[in-house]
Amino acid sequence: MTRLIYYTATTLDGFIADPDDSLDWLLRQDIDEQGPSNYDEFIKNIGAIVMGRTTYDWIRAHEPDKWYYDMPAWVMTSRDLEIPKVDGVKPDLRVASGSVREVYDDMVAAAGGKDLWVVGGGDLVGQFADERLLDEVIASIAPVTLGAGRPILPRRYDLELLEVEQNKAFVTARYRFVGPLKEDLPAADAAG
Repeated sequence: MTRLIYYTATTLDGFIADPDDSLDWLLRQDIDEQGPSNYDEFIKNIGAIVMGRTTYDWIRAHEPDKWYYDMPAWVMTSRDLEIPKVDGVKPDLRVASGSVREVYDDMVAAAGGKDLWVVGGGDLVGQFADERLLDEVIASIAPVTLGAGRPILPRRYDLELLEVEQNKAFVTARYRFVGPLKEDLPAADAAG
């Protein structure tokens, strides 16, 4: 069964980027690329990805001549988006706007039985979570605090810890998405 997974790195105080959208704090961290919770093992199980416009623009600004994903990719945006050629070929990049629920079934179909990855950012993940489409959060926590920036999840949710691993500087925690914070539910729902 296809799962929707938010796989990301975060600071100890819960930010995925600093206030200027910089990832310098992340890119300098020590990691074993073949160690526990590594990217290569994760991506083998991914059949399609989705990201917000800010994440897409960051990738294109920092790697304008590369596209790292060989699977269908969605960019959720309300603005026009020109799909560039990379090495003379246009990637399988799809533009969508509106509700994430409206495109979710297409994403699942395109994933071909593999999982879906929400590349970023936190607000887009929140939209999937609000629709109860998010299954797991895998967060690699770096030994850094920023004090401000883009939060990993800008909403209040309950999660269930499933697994913890260390990879050099990172502690990676895998969580099952439970739903809205119990304290935020109406009294009848919270009691059950």
